[in-house]
Amino acid sequence: MKPKNGKNRKPVADPELQKRIQELIQYKGGGYNEEDVADIVENALKLLTDVKDSGDVRIIKIALRELRYAFRLFAPFIGKRKVTIFGSARTGPDAPEYKQAVEFGRKISQAGFMVITGAGSGIMQAGHEGAGPAKSFGVNIRLPWEQVANPVIAEDKKLVTFRYFFTRKLIFIRHSDAIVLFPGGFGTFDEGYEALTLMQTGKSQFFPLVLVDKPGGTFWKTWDANVRTQLLKTKLISPDDISLYQITDNVDEAVNIIRRFYSNFHSTRFVRDLLVIRLQKAPAAGKLAAMSTSFADIIVEGKIEAIKPTPDEIEDSDNLELARVAFQFNRRDYGRLRQLIDALNEV
Repeated sequence: MKPKNGKNRKPVADPELQKRIQELIQYKGGGYNEEDVADIVENALKLLTDVKDSGDVRIIKIALRELRYAFRLFAPFIGKRKVTIFGSARTGPDAPEYKQAVEFGRKISQAGFMVITGAGSGIMQAGHEGAGPAKSFGVNIRLPWEQVANPVIAEDKKLVTFRYFFTRKLIFIRHSDAIVLFPGGFGTFDEGYEALTLMQTGKSQFFPLVLVDKPGGTFWKTWDANVRTQLLKTKLISPDDISLYQITDNVDEAVNIIRRFYSNFHSTRFVRDLLVIRLQKAPAAGKLAAMSTSFADIIVEGKIEAIKPTPDEIEDSDNLELARVAFQFNRRDYGRLRQLIDALNEV
């Protein structure tokens, strides 16, 4: 049945506009992802009629500019694993948490990871001191009181400053292979809950989220008790969601948690209805059969099987050298999926 009065029709393509956009792209010499760039240009032109408020347009303009620059900055290091460190900017150098952050930065960089922080003082500076500027990124934010980048990263080319928190958050999550939270204020909690929410809802890759107390400290243990009492006990989260984070007061254990997570696991990707888990080594058939039984509650149908790269992955040249297992995941119980990843790391 045809829609009446033109409703529900897809917008008719403007061949002349598309031709001119392609000419503009060629005038600039072409480059990466030309089809997607053409779509961005076309949507930018729609702002001329769709968005009247200049403040709204300015947000889009600045966000696009910031993200483009940040992605370019990180691009040369895309193959290096990175750990983001969050914590209070108010923590002084004599505090045990500061000393822990220095030690953690040093040991995680020795383990082959680079370090990202918000580039400010306190815990952020401590993480950079430990890792050193060569293995550090700074993702700064403009604040009303002019937050200045710490001296470790201030003159380094791997420093980017954002106007908006939302673009800065995206870069943290996009380029982090692990997040470590030391005690901090609202900002630290905000980043922690953001990471938990994205993993719980399947909107980001899985990564270790490690909460580090000072030796004998109770900052995160108290937070965890509140989560279990107020959220878990009242069924506002599921028991498996607790698997999305780990708490320790030992720097060596924090480093080992991250190293263990990547001892076999590499990444995940959905290919239509199939969840593909890329690994350094696929489990033996018997172990996969046991996992299919143990994790039957998150399998829609079939079982967990070792597979070869899918056609979609081959087309994208997406980590084709890695082993793979795959199954039809229910796309709901991400805490349980995290537990499956832990099991795959034990093979």
